[in-house]
Amino acid sequence: MNCKHFGVCGGCSLPGVEYAEQLLLKQARLARLLGMPVPPLVPSPREDRFRTKVAFVFGPEGQGRGLVMGHYARGSKQIVRIDECPVHSDRGNRIAFALRDRLIRARIYGAGAQRNGLVRHIIVRTTEDDRQAVAMLVVTKNDKALRTPIRGLLASADRPDGFFINIHDRPGPYMTGSETIRIDGHSHVKQDGIVDTSFLVSPTAFFQTNVGAARALVQLVIDGVLSGAPAGAPLRVLDLYAGSGLLSLPLVKAGARVTAVEENRQAMKDAEANIRLNRIPGGLMRLITSSVEDALPRVTRDPWDAVVLDPPRLGCPPDVLDAVFNHIAPPRAVYVSCNPEALAAELPVILNAGYRVTKIQPVDMFPHTDHIETVVALSRR
Repeated sequence: MNCKHFGVCGGCSLPGVEYAEQLLLKQARLARLLGMPVPPLVPSPREDRFRTKVAFVFGPEGQGRGLVMGHYARGSKQIVRIDECPVHSDRGNRIAFALRDRLIRARIYGAGAQRNGLVRHIIVRTTEDDRQAVAMLVVTKNDKALRTPIRGLLASADRPDGFFINIHDRPGPYMTGSETIRIDGHSHVKQDGIVDTSFLVSPTAFFQTNVGAARALVQLVIDGVLSGAPAGAPLRVLDLYAGSGLLSLPLVKAGARVTAVEENRQAMKDAEANIRLNRIPGGLMRLITSSVEDALPRVTRDPWDAVVLDPPRLGCPPDVLDAVFNHIAPPRAVYVSCNPEALAAELPVILNAGYRVTKIQPVDMFPHTDHIETVVALSRR
């Protein structure tokens, strides 16, 4: 894959490296960090156009005025102007670039790390086939100057199927704020075909952006939960950091009863909609809107056949690991890690609690980066 921004843009950290070599580099790095042999990565079905979440940052141009749209340079908050992004969905790129051009013509200022600009981010969610798209413009305030460029986009051939404004007036690490206003059209895209499960995905909720690789990841989790399980009554599975149900719903369809814990309220609303969409009978999936730390005392005494953990990049706090592996102590667990360094620090703790690795399988969710998604299946010794 070629991109004229390779080497300057921080979005891709392995620019120009052949894909087969990328997979070997990641395999070797993971084995080195974990101190154990690991199998080759499950490759991404696509090397380009695999990101169904398109996201760009806006910033001021020149002396604090004007607008530039792009990605951050690696290791800095300097915005690199982007004119192409081959890892993004084609339709998502078209929507973002079309809106950028209209914002520039309307003399809208980019905010970046400043507080006096107006627009901060554009986020576009598409389906894998690009047939559906919803877009969200993140702004510091809902200013009437935005009406002309947004109306122009919605009247054009590049219009998304739904459009939102999100108000985020405080600088910080988070891309979106707490207030979202729907301006036009649909609130979600409908992604079909993930292990016989469909999902409604909103712009603000977490959902794996590489749908093809996500299919492989979900199947690995199902296999890890079901492997060696006794026949009979449905397995009782606790899914921690559940998001909008990417792992929970396929597990229910595979015959489990799942309790899903997630603190993001929008993700839980999406999970409720996904339960209805997939016609999941009542009682098979229970949702708990809470942080994992606060929810664990409520579920620790319940009998669980398996626990699934899919934590954020920082990994699991020590008290979560202790509660799961020393107090709940399920016969089986599946840990989905998006951070090899965090996994390398936490895996010895899990093994010292009396568990062994029955399978480890890395998945390449983000080609052209050093990102590694790893599924670890564990059983209690």
